[in-house]
Amino acid sequence: MKYIVAIIKPFKLDEVKEAVGSLGILGLTVTEVRGFGRQKGHTEVYRGAEYAVNFVPRLKLEIAVADDVADRVVEVIQQAARTDQIGDGKIFVLDLIDVVRIRTGESGEDAL
Repeated sequence: MKYIVAIIKPFKLDEVKEAVGSLGILGLTVTEVRGFGRQKGHTEVYRGAEYAVNFVPRLKLEIAVADDVADRVVEVIQQAARTDQIGDGKIFVLDLIDVVRIRTGESGEDAL
């Protein structure tokens, strides 16, 4: 099993959700996060004063999937989240040792 963590621009959520859903993925966790990468934030002007925004708002998506669909999930997230602009985000793929469904006690891929 794989645990996929994707950091994306907030306005791309609906497209990514639809793309992942089209693969039959039933579960997705979304968290509002803030951070920066190569772009190191940006500056904005508010009431005539310029100030630095060091952390840019993003969404973190977390998805647990079977090994055989992980590559396809990464591919559709990348396609749906891409804007060809700096700050499109990152996708991390981690090995998932086990998962347990709390309600039934099922474990492994049966719990996904």
